[in-house]
Amino acid sequence: MSDLFSPYEDRSIKDKKLNTKYQKKVVGIFVDQKDDNKPTLNRSVSDKKILALPIVLGLIFTILIGRLLFLQVVHGEEYREMSEGNRIRIQTVKAPRGIVYDRNNKSLVKNIPNFQIKITPMDLPPERADREKIYHRLAIITGISLDEIESKFEELDKKPLDAQTLFEDLPLEQAMLLQIESSELPGVSLQINARREYLTDPSFSHILGYIGKINEEEYANNRGGDYLLDDNMGKSGIELSYEDLLRGRNGKKRIEVDSRGKEKEIIASMDPIPGDDLIISIDKDMQDKTTEILKNIVDERNAPSATAIAIDPDTGEILTLANWPTYNNNSFAQGIAQDEYQALLDDEGKPLFNHAVSGEYPPGSTFKPVVAAAALEEGVVDEHTTVNSTGGIEINQWWFPDWKEGGHGQTDIRKALAQSVNTYFYLAGGGEFNAETNQINGGLGVDRIKTYAKQFGLAQKTGIDLPGEATGFMPTRDWKEKIKGEMWYIGDTYHLSIGQGDLLVTPLQVAAYTAAIANGGTYYQPHLVKEIHDMETGEIIKIHAEIMYEGAVSRQNIDIVRQGMRDAVSYGSAKGLQSLPVSSGAKTGTAQIGGTDETHSWFIVFAPYDDPEIALAVLVEKGGEGTEAALPAARDILNYYFANN
Repeated sequence: MSDLFSPYEDRSIKDKKLNTKYQKKVVGIFVDQKDDNKPTLNRSVSDKKILALPIVLGLIFTILIGRLLFLQVVHGEEYREMSEGNRIRIQTVKAPRGIVYDRNNKSLVKNIPNFQIKITPMDLPPERADREKIYHRLAIITGISLDEIESKFEELDKKPLDAQTLFEDLPLEQAMLLQIESSELPGVSLQINARREYLTDPSFSHILGYIGKINEEEYANNRGGDYLLDDNMGKSGIELSYEDLLRGRNGKKRIEVDSRGKEKEIIASMDPIPGDDLIISIDKDMQDKTTEILKNIVDERNAPSATAIAIDPDTGEILTLANWPTYNNNSFAQGIAQDEYQALLDDEGKPLFNHAVSGEYPPGSTFKPVVAAAALEEGVVDEHTTVNSTGGIEINQWWFPDWKEGGHGQTDIRKALAQSVNTYFYLAGGGEFNAETNQINGGLGVDRIKTYAKQFGLAQKTGIDLPGEATGFMPTRDWKEKIKGEMWYIGDTYHLSIGQGDLLVTPLQVAAYTAAIANGGTYYQPHLVKEIHDMETGEIIKIHAEIMYEGAVSRQNIDIVRQGMRDAVSYGSAKGLQSLPVSSGAKTGTAQIGGTDETHSWFIVFAPYDDPEIALAVLVEKGGEGTEAALPAARDILNYYFANN
């Protein structure tokens, strides 16, 4: 043991000035004097502490390794991007939105320059005093109040690398000044994007729709669609239906920036692909004229609204689709004022509502051609079946009247259509009569009426390429028992057979089945877009007619219905069309509004009779009888069409 400590023993303290007592204290640090005065080793650290040391070191090492993994693996990409983002940025180059043209290649929209103030949060000065200098300078450049600028800064999303729009639609002079001064405004840049401008009068608003800023829900639902926080997207009309084609594909630009976030050099780039152009089937001039005619009839009749839809019977192409009142889609594209928006909401005519495809109404007597076709096809009646109209039908205590007091006398199916004889359709739909077997008896019944109505496109969407289409409604026995808690009566079938009761249709559905009757029984899907111009490949994609139903009713029976509609113009309820330059077949409709004495005014027509090229449906809400409002409007529309085609 003395060898272990020999270095200390041999190295005795030579300094004579140190006394022996201190010398003992120094040695006592290492030795312990036993009773036998022999020195022994004294451990200054306990065994437990020595054993714990590797464990503590291991824990510290594990924590350090874990933290490194967290920073480099879990969040490595994020931190690398933030670090690289100080120098290298990926910028989006927005694609020009596709243009929409009418059938004669007239532009209906255009993209105009939109000067925007963009802010990149990462590049803003960290000190508030420095940021306030930027606020003041922007206020001087733009003329916008300092409070509004500060408020807009506070609203910005805090994603550091995303350039976000602070203000847009800057006048050219302000944009040029900002471009000059932006080099001294870190985090601030001028960007030129496109703003949508609609070149039409409000007549196209329900067709084209409008674009607007993407909201939080839309952004969340479209993250896979390469949308940015401040992007625009289609909100209604064709802009919404064809959003994926119209918006194109954005490009990318990889740039190097300086310490202020200003572009120094383009490292790589990928050009944007413009959105596809669309050619629609509507003639702009006719659409404008139709809207003008509807406005005039609404004013004349003091009606809340009116709508008109014309279809090419051989293709399903929409020739006109107009509503009045309507709205200015440019107001929405530019950001509508609250008072203007509230005025639209308060308008009785619901100008924001697309009545043509979303409105649901009882069709009145415009439904009778469908019932006539079904009754002929099912053999309930034939072209020679005649009933005596004496003013109505009485069943128990219920009276089901004709519109003409005293009735219409002996009536076959052609006369029933020409003069809109209710009695004939009560019997064809609900049954009875006999008169020593000129027959009818059971009638079609609700189930067969429903079957044929669906073959003519009712109680379902037509599939038109516009959003918000309604399905209409076809009542049934089960529905009435379940919803109203009542059984189905023969009176319900009578009402259904003349287009009243709980039956609801859209004006578009009525126009579509009128087109099917016009062409001999083929139901084409209505559509607006007739060509798509692919801007990436240069290909022109033509939209061909799509047949939805055909053969449900024979051509022979359809021709009998058409003859009845021709007779309506020759001597019946539609003789107001005799002044047209071409022959036509038509049907009036007066639909009672449930619980009131008011009626919707309907009219359907196709022309020329022998080779139809247009089928038209007109509805004037609360317009009175079909001959009073809808017929004159239809006549004016057709006169314009044939004068210009």
